[in-house]
Amino acid sequence: MKKWIVFIATIVSLCSNVARANDLEDAIDAHYKGNHAKALELLPPIAEEGNVIAQGLLGRMYLRGEGVNQDYQQALKWCHLAGKQGNVNAQANLGLMYGQGKGIAQDYQQAVKWYRLAAK
Repeated sequence: MKKWIVFIATIVSLCSNVARANDLEDAIDAHYKGNHAKALELLPPIAEEGNVIAQGLLGRMYLRGEGVNQDYQQALKWCHLAGKQGNVNAQANLGLMYGQGKGIAQDYQQAVKWYRLAAK
């Protein structure tokens, strides 16, 4: 009986991961087609689970005001989470934000740090 419970739990987990992957693909597709409302509906739960791609894309959307009010604090939050995990686009966006003082005190050392990480 315990083996069946483990088996069923594994199947449910795998199905959930496949659904999340499909949601991420749908969100990316919606974003690049200009349907930012759909992307914004799908991305937050995926980003909150730690998905680096979703985090980076949310950071970009908040930085540029794509489908949302421009919000540098949200952009910093999501770009930091993604940048620390190696998302190159998020790292470049952090370099931009630190270099231009967008949502945070201008800090050229931090800007260079993030730009260098993005360039690796």
